[in-house]
Amino acid sequence: VQLQASGGGLVQAGDSLRLSCTASGRTFSRSNIGWFRQAPGKEREFVGTINRSGTITSYSDSVKGRFTISRDNDRKTVYLQMNRLKPEDTAVYYCAARESILTATYRLKEDYPYWGQGTQVTVSS
Repeated sequence: VQLQASGGGLVQAGDSLRLSCTASGRTFSRSNIGWFRQAPGKEREFVGTINRSGTITSYSDSVKGRFTISRDNDRKTVYLQMNRLKPEDTAVYYCAARESILTATYRLKEDYPYWGQGTQVTVSS
């Protein structure tokens, strides 16, 4: 599966932004999708994930309650809705995929063999 993340930009603190991760290939509907982010000088960190059917999500504590992941398997797209953005959310955001069983979710970047190219999100104070 090939992935492309889009939708990043420059916003102010408190604003909202929606990122998209669009996939090509026949395995998207069997794939768990994860969102990660990497700020300058920091390790790539887990943001959230959604299982293949879209029924189970999991988030990092830093974004729980502000970010929501959803997916549209017909469009082969996963969305990351980011609300109440903070300057510390500034990072390059990546989506990643791996084939999985129906109820599985994965939080480690090492669990994902397929990655998109990333999209920059900058939140000004």
